[in-house]
Amino acid sequence: MLQPFVPELPLKPRNYQLADWKYEKVAEQITKFQDTLDSDHEVALWLTSFGSTMLMQVTEVKYQNPDLFYFFGYVNGVYSQLIQHSSQLNFLLTSVEKEDKTKPPRRIGFSLPSET
Repeated sequence: MLQPFVPELPLKPRNYQLADWKYEKVAEQITKFQDTLDSDHEVALWLTSFGSTMLMQVTEVKYQNPDLFYFFGYVNGVYSQLIQHSSQLNFLLTSVEKEDKTKPPRRIGFSLPSET
């Protein structure tokens, strides 16, 4: 018996205004920067949205659609979380020497959504 032809539905168009697309772009840039570091340095962010600058040694980045980013890490040695609207993403990637020379450098991990 012949099966009826069912056309494939087009993929839903990508919404470039949502945090997931911005997260992918931030992850790409941080990963590229991180890959240039030697084993004595870790990624840190200079945050500039607090009236003054603040250094955060980031350990994890997450997002929540439609527009929130979550940065986890250390500010002045204290574990901290920054919640930031995606329209306010403004930071300088930099490197800092790792504090514990006996441990491997911290690297930021990213879990990007699968395309299946």
